[in-house]
Amino acid sequence: MTERLLLATTNIGKTREMQACLQDLDLEILSLESLGNIEPFPEHGQTFSENARGKSLFYSRHWDSLTLGEDSGLEIDHLAGAPGVLSARFSGPDATDETNLRKVLRLLEGVPAEERTARFVSCMALSRDGRVIFEIQEFAVGRLLDHKRGRSGFGYDPIFYYPPLRRTFAELEPAEKNRVSHRGQALCRLRDYLLSVSVG
Repeated sequence: MTERLLLATTNIGKTREMQACLQDLDLEILSLESLGNIEPFPEHGQTFSENARGKSLFYSRHWDSLTLGEDSGLEIDHLAGAPGVLSARFSGPDATDETNLRKVLRLLEGVPAEERTARFVSCMALSRDGRVIFEIQEFAVGRLLDHKRGRSGFGYDPIFYYPPLRRTFAELEPAEKNRVSHRGQALCRLRDYLLSVSVG
């Protein structure tokens, strides 16, 4: 019987990347829509790991198979690690990718390139039957530009410059980004784990 994996996120961009990285496994990958009308998990954790564990455990209690919780975001050194866990709503409760980008660019206005260092963080927690069975944390280190470049990706990708490839994440093809990004690296480790326990 094919194993089922619930992706505990409502972010379309994240879902797309997760499905792409895990598509060759013998998994039926489902979104939160599969649970029907359920109250969303309130993200009040102080760290990415807390939120990933919280989401995974919360939705696992409503699901009879594997549940993957993920939390990720941008940590900017010049802003003492902000926006961090508030990355998706950095510019307020009605935040969009564009308003978040504009806020970051405004806060970094005049900051020299060498001081615009940042990293993307991805934490994942895999649960079954209300118990976490595997956890992952990965990073992608780069610096932030003072303007947008590229049309791919989502979130802060257009200003996140990745030095090894000399492009922003938004300038990379999806498969290329998945090989080097924080989430792509975490999904690679998740894939190895699932294969080790005979899923796929």
